[in-house]
Amino acid sequence: MELAGYAGASTGGHSAVRLLKDLDVDIDGRHVLVVEDVVDTGLTLNFLVRTLSFRHPASVAVVTLLDRPYRRLVDDLPVRYVGFTVPDELFVGYGFDVDERHRNLPDLHLARSSDQI
Repeated sequence: MELAGYAGASTGGHSAVRLLKDLDVDIDGRHVLVVEDVVDTGLTLNFLVRTLSFRHPASVAVVTLLDRPYRRLVDDLPVRYVGFTVPDELFVGYGFDVDERHRNLPDLHLARSSDQI
């Protein structure tokens, strides 16, 4: 699945989530593991979990590399496996980027600003 979150005038300034790509397989009765890079507010993940639940999976669990539970706006997310609980800071490397830069670094770096990387 592919989701996109956005905020704008059409949503009254609030965040909304759009489904860009749906599943190609039936998940009825199957155990589903959602792999996330970062879980912050949980708004997008909540949309995803609710969308998946309409398809009657046996279970849904989430694994995330980085977790920021203190930023949650949604309770009861099935985040079961967490790599690291991190502060509200910007990380680059290992696939994370700032303005499309530093994504290719082989490990995570804490960036105070985009000039300090």
